[in-house]
Amino acid sequence: MRLPLFPIAAATLLGACASVPPALTASAPARSWLAGDHHVHSRFSVGWNDSTTPPTPIVAGDASYPIPRNAEMARKHGLSWMVSTDHGGPNHSKVNLEMAYPELQQSRQAIPDLIQFYGMEFDTPGADHSSLIMPHSDHEHTDLYEIEHRYAKRDEFPPNVARDVEPKMLEALRYMAGLSLAPVLIANHPARSALGLGRYGLDTPSEFRNWNDAAPRVAVGMEGAPGHQAGALNRDGTIDSTGARGGYSREATKGGFDQMTARVGGLWDALLGEGRRWWITSSSDSHRNWRDGGSDFWPGEYSKTYVYAARTHDDILDGVRNGRVFVTTGDLASELHVTASTNGAADASIGGTLMVRSGQDVRVVIRVRDPAAPNHRGETPAVARVDLIVGEVTGPAADRSNDRNPTTSVVRRFTAADWRVEGEYLVMEHVLRDVHHTSYLRVRGTNTSELEPADDPKGEDPWSDLWFYGNPIFLTVQ
Repeated sequence: MRLPLFPIAAATLLGACASVPPALTASAPARSWLAGDHHVHSRFSVGWNDSTTPPTPIVAGDASYPIPRNAEMARKHGLSWMVSTDHGGPNHSKVNLEMAYPELQQSRQAIPDLIQFYGMEFDTPGADHSSLIMPHSDHEHTDLYEIEHRYAKRDEFPPNVARDVEPKMLEALRYMAGLSLAPVLIANHPARSALGLGRYGLDTPSEFRNWNDAAPRVAVGMEGAPGHQAGALNRDGTIDSTGARGGYSREATKGGFDQMTARVGGLWDALLGEGRRWWITSSSDSHRNWRDGGSDFWPGEYSKTYVYAARTHDDILDGVRNGRVFVTTGDLASELHVTASTNGAADASIGGTLMVRSGQDVRVVIRVRDPAAPNHRGETPAVARVDLIVGEVTGPAADRSNDRNPTTSVVRRFTAADWRVEGEYLVMEHVLRDVHHTSYLRVRGTNTSELEPADDPKGEDPWSDLWFYGNPIFLTVQ
């Protein structure tokens, strides 16, 4: 089906600085862990009829479902929020504005209890794809139109190769940061194009550093666990021995996570070791469900990005921007509370910073909710181990291609013998003694016996290999 496009007026640009949502007040709704998905495609991720000039969009030519259908399935699978993120092609900025946005508005009315963001999978200049999440406002649609029309590398027709360069991306990020309501940008499936371990493809360590330097409140992180995790499932639920998790055909995912996240002391730790607030997420990247012959789970069916936030657009986006996030696959965990404190006088939680006097001890308390209810496979996976990981913050890297932090290690592995059970919660503690160096800590867990996440072989059942990862707490030594 083809739908007509209509000309529009260019958006009026606003302001010069990003706004920050107001602080929660005593009367504001309380924060809790809210599950969501920031990378969901609809039928407006179109195909293209190249026999016309310019090419004509073919609705449902790439992804299949209407936006309300995605929203219904997201709600069914336990999500509180979702971002609609269609990707582009020639003049796709009009497709988003004239087709996708009106249907998103309809979806918001039809499923009001799901918080729905407008966004897109940005065709990133000089790199791969990124999720672009727009703050909810009455000009969200025109702001996104201007970003895609001006900067998406495939939007211009005839194609302009001069757009597909990193300086254009840095220009785009500075433009986004200057909007009155700045969006959030997350690099999608960052090492899917890698040729091997540490042999990066379209996304590189230096690019991430440059993005974060250009717009630290916009370019805030990357997908730790990519979508397309159902690549090894046939329509009937049997295993396809040739299917790869995430579509990672060269360097495999590791426990369903991208190498940039999964390697202890790897790229994520290298960026954190510079003190960068660089967060990880997960997503479905849903185009077509595995039951319909695709390689995807429904939003929330397998991967969830939990944000500690009130049930508002503003606070959820603020939570993503500030790293109040943990991610899980297979509903292995439904809450992750990590606190770091000094003598009980101060504390910080995921995404936060704790000020520490040199030589003080830091007490870390971890509370994981291991839900008793079955996941969407009908199974109740159990947390087998929780790891506490610590690395030092040593400042900016001299080599901007660096992807290692040799100071990072697993300082404690907790098993059932080390935690106490409080209902559905597993509670464990550890004391970091005599802290002298500015550092960070983060937590991960698994239902497997693997000390480190192994490469995922083709044909692996994704439900058998589950992990959760929390974003870091920084410890700043005074």
